[in-house]
Amino acid sequence: MEQLRPLEIAGIGCGGRTRTYLSLASRQPEKFRIAGAADPVPARLDLLEKECGYPSGFRRFANDQELLAAEKFADVVVIGTQDADHARHGIAAMEKGYDLVLEKPVATTEVDVRMIHEAALRLGRKVLVCHVLRYTPFYRKARDIVASGVLGDLVCIHATEGVDPWHQAHSFVRGHWAVTERSSPMIIAKSCHDLDIILWLMNDKCLRVSSFGSLKFFTPHQAPPGATQRCTDGCPQAGSCFYDAHRYIGDKRPWLEYVFDAARTAGDEDIRNWLAASPWGRCVYHCDNDAVDRQVVAMEFARGGTALLTMTAFSSGRDLEIFGTRGVLRGGEAIKSETGFDFVLQPHGGVPERFSVDVPSGGYEGHGGGDSGLVEALYHEMQSQSPDSMTTSLSTSVESHYIGFAAEESRRGARTVELG
Repeated sequence: MEQLRPLEIAGIGCGGRTRTYLSLASRQPEKFRIAGAADPVPARLDLLEKECGYPSGFRRFANDQELLAAEKFADVVVIGTQDADHARHGIAAMEKGYDLVLEKPVATTEVDVRMIHEAALRLGRKVLVCHVLRYTPFYRKARDIVASGVLGDLVCIHATEGVDPWHQAHSFVRGHWAVTERSSPMIIAKSCHDLDIILWLMNDKCLRVSSFGSLKFFTPHQAPPGATQRCTDGCPQAGSCFYDAHRYIGDKRPWLEYVFDAARTAGDEDIRNWLAASPWGRCVYHCDNDAVDRQVVAMEFARGGTALLTMTAFSSGRDLEIFGTRGVLRGGEAIKSETGFDFVLQPHGGVPERFSVDVPSGGYEGHGGGDSGLVEALYHEMQSQSPDSMTTSLSTSVESHYIGFAAEESRRGARTVELG
């Protein structure tokens, strides 16, 4: 059998997601070689070069224009820039001849999603979208159970995504995705994963969508007495408030690595000074955020099935219920805490069955093992003859985005939206 050469990978945008994928890939030198990356912050390139173990041969670029102006030097480019830049960077990389690993969301508007999809079709490029939940042992087990027929015909799916209160504050109140106009609707930015999983399990065409949701908690009228504009301004609630930014110096310090380039080496005083000037030092009740902190999306499918996604800032982890004509499958955080198992299958009138799944360890349990699962699959996915045969191909992944945009249209307009 012919030995295939390692896949050459480069990155545009060297934040946490790109570093995770490239670092995982570098652990399999027989399959991957990290060829270089572009980022305007030299410290991020330093960290990536160090993590990927290439003292020489790693090409560094100050920005995407420099990388794309150079002669093509890799097979695949990871697009890990901010959401609003995905379409521009992705299309330019494909026109240069690169296949893509594209961080979700594909883009922040329906127009841009269609543009990048049309470019991939026109150029014949493979685009693997980072819908990592499809690569997790948990959701693969759920799909295997559905495919076995033991549940009968699917009637309804109910999925819950608990964003986690601190995650909501870090990313969607203080952070990059707080203002919808500068990023994308919350249901796209955070929950296109979950919409994609519902489509994957239902295996049917979504016909119409209704959605309700709002921002109610992270607003000025919820601020405790005397709360200052910044946690570092001598706020009387410091030390007692759950969202006190001083927790970045304590138990929430790991979150700093996503937003503070010097986080690994910074001392406590360095972090205090950084918080005094950065968005992450602001009071969560006095930010410019408009991302919702709760939303539900109801979907109807062509064969009569329905689905409901609940997104809430005020829970943690994901839960799943699948109702079929022969039984019900329940899984996720709630079932795990109650039973010690990942899934409980209850046939109608039968004896319950319980299932557990193993999640990879070694520091890459993130997304329930989906990060490592995606990288593990990447090598063979990029050898596929047809882009559409990939597990999270662009053609597959855009469907969940269209549902997300329809959900936001429904939420804002208080009406049911028909999908074309």
